[in-house]
Amino acid sequence: MGKFAAFKLPLRSMTRGTHQYEYTLDTEFFRNMESEDILKGDVKVNLTVDCKADYYELDFTMNGLVYIPCDRCLDEMEHEVDTTYHLCVKYGESYNDENDELLIIPESENYLNIAYIVYDTVALTIPLKHVHPMGKCNKGMTQYLKKHIASKLDDESDYEYYDEEESGSNDEIDNNTQIDPRWEALKKLTENN
Repeated sequence: MGKFAAFKLPLRSMTRGTHQYEYTLDTEFFRNMESEDILKGDVKVNLTVDCKADYYELDFTMNGLVYIPCDRCLDEMEHEVDTTYHLCVKYGESYNDENDELLIIPESENYLNIAYIVYDTVALTIPLKHVHPMGKCNKGMTQYLKKHIASKLDDESDYEYYDEEESGSNDEIDNNTQIDPRWEALKKLTENN
């Protein structure tokens, strides 16, 4: 029995009509996926399969929490998952997943394993940049980053550093902070227009 045997949909033996399935994506599931993006989680998956004459309509609804590493301090942080996904599945000569909404599987397959489909759907909800809210990052790592960036200031005259935890807002920049001259040139262009 494989790691994802519980996620096999018995398409060939399915009768026409609507069928309901429920799954839980837990920490073991994400470990088995060998994911570096998702450390652990608890996501409920509700799947409705509408079996037609020559194809299957799959409607996924996923709700729960996953824990991902913060881009800044690397500590884990919560990310809420609340998403849906619609997929049509048909039998054909060979496997084809070029279309996001249509999956063709070989005639020889009796089952469709949906483990990677649900994993990818959850992973796509994670934003490109994911950091703790201001002031919630690991203090030790924040101090280390400050020291590292301060040493860079000595080496690179055009390096801009901004400590958002101390200033209180991403929009406020200290007037004494050195700004990259390229940005100053661009700013002058926009002011002239």
